[in-house]
Amino acid sequence: MRGGRYVSVGYEGYGAGAPDRTGQAEAFDAIGRHYDEAFPHKEGQLAAGAWLSGELPAGSRILDVGCGTGLPTAGALVAAGHEVTGVDLSPGMVELARANVPGATFLRRDVAALRADGPEGLGHFDGITCFFTLLMLPRTEIPYALSSLRSLLRPGGLLALSMVEADLDDAGIPFLGHEIRVSGYLREELREVVGGAGFEILGEDSYAYAPATTDAPPEYQLFLNCRRA
Repeated sequence: MRGGRYVSVGYEGYGAGAPDRTGQAEAFDAIGRHYDEAFPHKEGQLAAGAWLSGELPAGSRILDVGCGTGLPTAGALVAAGHEVTGVDLSPGMVELARANVPGATFLRRDVAALRADGPEGLGHFDGITCFFTLLMLPRTEIPYALSSLRSLLRPGGLLALSMVEADLDDAGIPFLGHEIRVSGYLREELREVVGGAGFEILGEDSYAYAPATTDAPPEYQLFLNCRRA
């Protein structure tokens, strides 16, 4: 904490300049349960989670990065017999996830602070889901975040990743009555960034999606099924 405001632990090279994501966390605290009302259909997320779950044996350790309310991803993975840990920057989302999916473990973490080892280390995982979480980072941070996720995977571990296709870098947009900052890539550039972070892309899907709200425009969602190279 600095001056009562949450400041993330930095990536290597960020040091004391680690970004203050208080505004992002507060926005999602306020959005809370309305998120699932605004985004009731998650076909891409369900399909990518099912791919990951089906590729791993029951009882695998899976990390859900940016778990939100825990639904549908963490809930479906627990129902399939996996050991699930979810992390989210928003304490409000973590509280909802704990209520929605009591069979998983949920922690408040910034993606910048995720480590396998150390006092707050999470250990290593067989699979990771990261649905729309990197969207909330400036582009300069996204390769570091992907490298961090890779370091949390066991050799040959799997990553189910999604982003919105957009040529944006840390742009402020209205979202369910709040302003959040988002980044995105066009699909070929996203492939390059993911591959450059040490992942083999095994499959790809895209979906056109219109949220059930008037203040968010239609978007194109990209889903990549990846393996730690």
